Amino acid sequence: MSLSSFGRSSRLLLLALLLWGLSFPAFAQVDFQKLDAYYQQAIKDWNVPGMAIAIVKNDSVVFAKGYGVRDQQKGGTVDANTLFGIASNTKAYTAAALGMLVDEGKLRWDDPVSKYLPYLQLYDPYVTQQLNIRDLLSHRVGLQTFSGDLLWYNTSFSRKEILERAKYLQPTYPFRGGYGYSNLMFIAAGEVIEAISGKTWEQFIQDRFFKPLGMTNSYPSVTQLKGKENLASPHANPTTEGGKPVPTVFTAWDNWNPAAGIFTSANQHAQWVRLQLNRGTYKGQRLFSEAVSHTMWTLHNPFPIAPQAEALTPSTHFSGAGLGWMLNDYQGRKIVTHSGGHEGMNSRTMLVPEEKLGIVILTNSMSSIMTPIAYYTVDQFLGIQNGRDWSRFSLDLAAKAREAEKAAEAKTPKAKTAKAKLTRDLNAYAGTYASPLYGNATISVQKGKLVLSLAAAPALGGELSLWQPDIFDLAWKNNFALLTPTKVRFLPGPDGSISELRLDSNNPDFHFSELEFSRVK
Repeated sequence: MSLSSFGRSSRLLLLALLLWGLSFPAFAQVDFQKLDAYYQQAIKDWNVPGMAIAIVKNDSVVFAKGYGVRDQQKGGTVDANTLFGIASNTKAYTAAALGMLVDEGKLRWDDPVSKYLPYLQLYDPYVTQQLNIRDLLSHRVGLQTFSGDLLWYNTSFSRKEILERAKYLQPTYPFRGGYGYSNLMFIAAGEVIEAISGKTWEQFIQDRFFKPLGMTNSYPSVTQLKGKENLASPHANPTTEGGKPVPTVFTAWDNWNPAAGIFTSANQHAQWVRLQLNRGTYKGQRLFSEAVSHTMWTLHNPFPIAPQAEALTPSTHFSGAGLGWMLNDYQGRKIVTHSGGHEGMNSRTMLVPEEKLGIVILTNSMSSIMTPIAYYTVDQFLGIQNGRDWSRFSLDLAAKAREAEKAAEAKTPKAKTAKAKLTRDLNAYAGTYASPLYGNATISVQKGKLVLSLAAAPALGGELSLWQPDIFDLAWKNNFALLTPTKVRFLPGPDGSISELRLDSNNPDFHFSELEFSRVK
């Protein structure tokens, strides 16, 4: 039946109903009680101590709540104002800060980095010469993912010293010809900001973002957290299957702040999300231009879609890195997102610009709860009927992977080895070993045991116990959450005496193989 077949009063009534329907907020159809119950169940299922979530829709924070405890042992309720480390979600702040300098005419996206940081050299003179600002922010310089991260992890190196050592890192793919997630290049981006503005990265972020966004309880450095009561503790993974996550402590890694240093709450980070969804405007005040927003959300480094990923989410057709953000499509919408992995804290920020929707998920665990929670939330706002239970689906996938791993291990023949015996006097291993990338490692004999010390990272190192001839198990002296079982392997030279040292560790976050130590004679 057409509108013209109605009488005048009927047409007016129908028009009023249509206008009412159009003006009614889309998020009103979302069942927030259902979402709340889902989140509560998820932290139990994932064994997460605490989590805070904020949802932005149509420039308003429509949901903000905390779940669980700040500390598994000491308790303390998490709320929407509890502080968490957002780790690599910081990268979007650094990219936007550079965008501000572009707006001010002080920088161009294609400027060579050498113009501002002449001391930064990479593995090839051509790459050093051609490296530009876009390269820093889109993970395409040629280094493998997390290459060089041991330079900031618990070390005394300044940001400049870290970047001066980057020339020793070797590429794993051609310059601009692949993807390797790089914290070091974002450290370099922070140094560019300081070189141009005359302010430290920390001061720039506080002045240009935290103050105008009203983020008065947000901090660009872990060193500023002293005395803050509503602060979540980081937690390592459980030491036993089915156990509780273990509270740990923060380490002052100021040298990585431009890559991952910010601490904030769900409520406060939601203001940043509002700024992003409004393409640089917050409460009528423009902080960066729409052109900068478009540039950051433009694909600079595309990723291939693996067959497994295509089968998992058929509605995803592209994926890749923007500037400080990761980009993909989902259910016909563009997704702008990033995750954060602090030592003992994982988080995610997800934006759906077409829906004016943004989601903040902060946790004090090392689980992967954030991504399925984010996608489940997006599904609710898109009105997807009978959608996937992303939390249960992800847990089931992880369980199947663990079972497959156990089955493979069970089928692997266990080598029968006799108890290892020393083939050399302990003093044959003692001495100083130098790495051009990392500095000196020292092996000393203390109370009948070998002890490893690292000059760049006094908090690392520890006692060695024999495993096999010339190979020792390292007992880390500090049980940091990101450290994994590691062996120290000594290599003989042509004359048979020990000439080199290696650290062998199947660690997903750090490449110990990059530290090639040669004995100093």
